[in-house]
Amino acid sequence: MATRTWTPSGPYDLGRTLDVLARGPGDPAYRKGPDGSVWRATRTPAGPGTLHVATGEGRVRAEAWGPGADWLLETLPTLLGATDDPAAFVPRHRLLHDAHRRHPGLRLARTGLVLESLIPSILEQKVTSDEAYRAWRLLLQRHGEPAPGPVPRMRVMPEPRAWALIPSWEWHKAGVDGKRSAAIVRAARVAARLEEAAAMDGPSAAARLQAVPGIGPWTAAETVQRSNGAPDAVTVGDLHLPRTVGYALTGARGTDDAGMLDLLSPYEGQRHRACRLICLMTRAQPRRAPRLSVNDVRAI
Repeated sequence: MATRTWTPSGPYDLGRTLDVLARGPGDPAYRKGPDGSVWRATRTPAGPGTLHVATGEGRVRAEAWGPGADWLLETLPTLLGATDDPAAFVPRHRLLHDAHRRHPGLRLARTGLVLESLIPSILEQKVTSDEAYRAWRLLLQRHGEPAPGPVPRMRVMPEPRAWALIPSWEWHKAGVDGKRSAAIVRAARVAARLEEAAAMDGPSAAARLQAVPGIGPWTAAETVQRSNGAPDAVTVGDLHLPRTVGYALTGARGTDDAGMLDLLSPYEGQRHRACRLICLMTRAQPRRAPRLSVNDVRAI
């Protein structure tokens, strides 16, 4: 075990910052402790690693295990949002002014790891969250490896070659259709090129990802928000986000992507942060249509 301590420059909320990395409540690679600490199992450029972070007395204390331990501790401040600048956000709506004031400890995490965020984002394409979370959980349990460290049943995601070699029937068992599995395999085959996007600016990183068939603007934005901590990577093409933003800022129902982008135009450069703050403050818009139906490909 190796350790490191980091001191934030102001108020800091560990849970709000890192919880976007969890893929559902049963994510084998992410766990919350009863004390609010976070356990995270990941595949670093140096190999598998497990990171445990906890706050106390204005500091963040981290412990790490495995071949990737040194890399995890070296990049710890960046992961926790040290390179993020919340002061760049200027609220233009009362709700966002209140959200910015009530959540001063929110930072945009930056993992520096592209495939780790890309693959679960592909799994989330055009299905319910529960379906995507189940697929991620089953694939890690079956094809990942035990995470180093003291916590049982945590898993590190497969290396790129292992993703590319998962047979079709295993994708089917996990409820993943051919389009999503094919996109993941294509991404895994060019993993080294995609990982280079972690050092790019948000638009360049998104363009690199979208060069792979099956990865569109929605998936690219969901990825670079986490891998690059991109404050302007607004998610376009989402089923719920435009309506949430529109309802929060205007009270109107049925806002589409174009309407959302128009409402967010005063926050150019910080549109993803604006959406994060809106989602922290806003109740869901009342439903007037059926929920997205579950399309279980395992039954086909």
